[in-house]
Amino acid sequence: MPASLDHIHPGTPMGANLIADGAIFRVWAPQALAVYAIGDFNHRVRNDASLLTRDESGHWRGFISGVRDRERYMFYVVGEGSEGLKRDPYARELATPFPSECIVRKTDFPWHESGYVTPAFHEFVLYQLHVGTFFTPNLPHKGGTFLDVARKLPYLTEVGVTALQLMPIQEFQTSFSLGYNGTDYFSPEMDYAVADADLPPYVAKVNGLLDAKGLRRYRPEDLRGEMNQLKALVDLCHLHGLAVILDVVYNHAGGGFDDQSLYFFDRQSSAGGQWNSLYFTDKGHAGGLVFDFAKPEVRDFLIQNATFFLDEYRVDGFRYDQVSVIDRDGAPHGWRFCQDLTATLYAHRPGALNHAEYWDVNPYVVKSPPDGAGFDTTLTDGLRMAIRDVIGNASAPDERPLNMTGLARSLWPEGFQEQWRFVQGPENHDIVYNGREQRIARLGDPANPRSWFARSRARVAIGLSLTAPGIPMLFMGQEFLEDKQWSDDFVSHHDLLLYWAGLDQGDKQMLDHVRFTRELFEVRRHTPGLRGQGFRAVHAHDQNRVLVFHRWVEGEGHDVIVVVHLAPFNRFGYRIGFPGGGEWREVFNSDVYENWVNPGVVGNGGLVVADPQPLHDLGYSAALVLPANSLLVFAR
Repeated sequence: MPASLDHIHPGTPMGANLIADGAIFRVWAPQALAVYAIGDFNHRVRNDASLLTRDESGHWRGFISGVRDRERYMFYVVGEGSEGLKRDPYARELATPFPSECIVRKTDFPWHESGYVTPAFHEFVLYQLHVGTFFTPNLPHKGGTFLDVARKLPYLTEVGVTALQLMPIQEFQTSFSLGYNGTDYFSPEMDYAVADADLPPYVAKVNGLLDAKGLRRYRPEDLRGEMNQLKALVDLCHLHGLAVILDVVYNHAGGGFDDQSLYFFDRQSSAGGQWNSLYFTDKGHAGGLVFDFAKPEVRDFLIQNATFFLDEYRVDGFRYDQVSVIDRDGAPHGWRFCQDLTATLYAHRPGALNHAEYWDVNPYVVKSPPDGAGFDTTLTDGLRMAIRDVIGNASAPDERPLNMTGLARSLWPEGFQEQWRFVQGPENHDIVYNGREQRIARLGDPANPRSWFARSRARVAIGLSLTAPGIPMLFMGQEFLEDKQWSDDFVSHHDLLLYWAGLDQGDKQMLDHVRFTRELFEVRRHTPGLRGQGFRAVHAHDQNRVLVFHRWVEGEGHDVIVVVHLAPFNRFGYRIGFPGGGEWREVFNSDVYENWVNPGVVGNGGLVVADPQPLHDLGYSAALVLPANSLLVFAR
């Protein structure tokens, strides 16, 4: 007789799940002739007792007694084209080294119930990082891990970001990766985990973080395996007031499938082409294959993946890679999948962020169905390109006009109704990857990325992102003036790793830049107008290299005037319009952070008075001192 159907019901979860004195197994393989669940618990023997039973929808399921936590297993699939082992597409964890067997795992973890609540979307400040290269204290033995990221949480909290956006952490097959070639969607990348033998010093370090907050420590067994180490990172982020956003790839999988992956999962003949591969179409993308969104089971696989990370890992939302590929290469079913995904997640956890990457920018991605895809936010590139354009042109050794008019137009992309619907920033993993564009500091002065020109222009670039409409995003190292491109290959390109040693050794320029970023974050946090819906461009002058914009909270006020000046010399008596008369506090001046505290600071002494002299379509104006390469913020 095949495996028991005890504990099996219409809602039996996919994959391997411990229950009673064993585990239930369920897997989708509609064209398979037979599917066996084999592992430590039955000596990997294929017989009647390990044979699963097929239901009318093509799911094979069964209950096997004696299965224990952390035992290994695989599915053995007999198909029309071949037969052999397959990893469970829903496996929570994989054994090392890769490719490897799946591991049955309990879902328990000793979470600290801190009452953390995901911030409102307009309060988000994203910090994008790559786990394998963000902080690498164990090279050359090993790249960065989840627990290495955890060790930097006090620093990130002090800087002032509110959310970590992790580049994809699902299992990929290569030694190094940006993460966009994953094949095992429910299992965290094993290279991002610390091996059991190397855990003791890590346990001590993360427990030090808990001790600092007077909280219960982790036991060594709590941190065994990549699954629990990712949970510990999320737990510690929440304890430090940080949200966690996962970058997920639902447009395609792969970039290299092995025979035991979900590729041709039910082992159909490959003679029929990629459409016989069960999960995929015949359309390629980024070295992999686009998912077949026409199949309810494929859509369910991806939607369950998202709800799984929300529930089991308590993450705060997702950044969805290349939704435009889902829409176009997944047509005619991709857009409907996006609507199903966002509707399900909104009902499941309304406060979670659903952030889409879509090129070219499409405002309908953040509109509600039936016309829109239902995402909360989308990545935009207009401000990024405009910032990089003016910073790059400012570095030329002449006094050419800068496109401040275009910069003003880019501050609010066309088609968006709410300012928090779009995410912007001058750097991200794609733009500053090795061989592509330069980081802002080097763009500001290609000859010397540590010169005054580079430092001051880098301050303006970050300052624009943090004061402009939209959710700002920084890329790792941007806050401390990192001037090198980056690479996921930390062996061949170890010279491109973040320069943490500079901070540790007290590099004055880096420390001043971190201070600048941190204190501008504080101004943003305590100035409601910088997070409000009200916005207008007040003045843009290409020849003078000046941009002025006004922000406020609709119906409340909290007016703010932001002034950007990219001439390499100081201007005096430069008159701009203000929305109200009287005193305006100069609450931020980027020139202060040049060799903190700048002994030669140029500015307005902390206060200006606007008189009833109309200018720039506003009823009042004031004559300002504009420091060279600077950003000023004025508030009531």
